[in-house]
Amino acid sequence: MPRIKKSEHDLVHAVREMAAHRRGELPLPTRKVIPPKTVDVASIRKKLGYNQKQFADHFGFALSAIKDWEQGRRQPERATRIFLEVIATDSHAVEKALARLSS
Repeated sequence: MPRIKKSEHDLVHAVREMAAHRRGELPLPTRKVIPPKTVDVASIRKKLGYNQKQFADHFGFALSAIKDWEQGRRQPERATRIFLEVIATDSHAVEKALARLSS
């Protein structure tokens, strides 16, 4: 009998887990995302070496939003605060994902 490769074994295991979940036998793990109450946009931007326009263009924000956030006129919405924290944590992963979207 031929030996199963690890990748094939992992795939079979994943399919079995999916089937068990569909039958209600296996709950999927969940995670509650708690966004930060505030985000220091200027600090994130400066850490990455961008001016306001570059940061806005690079990550898909409106320049006016960057200015408003940094000057305290507005706070980013919940999802945007989470996105900004992801950028601060792993900007390379975000850049890689955004590159796929724009190709």
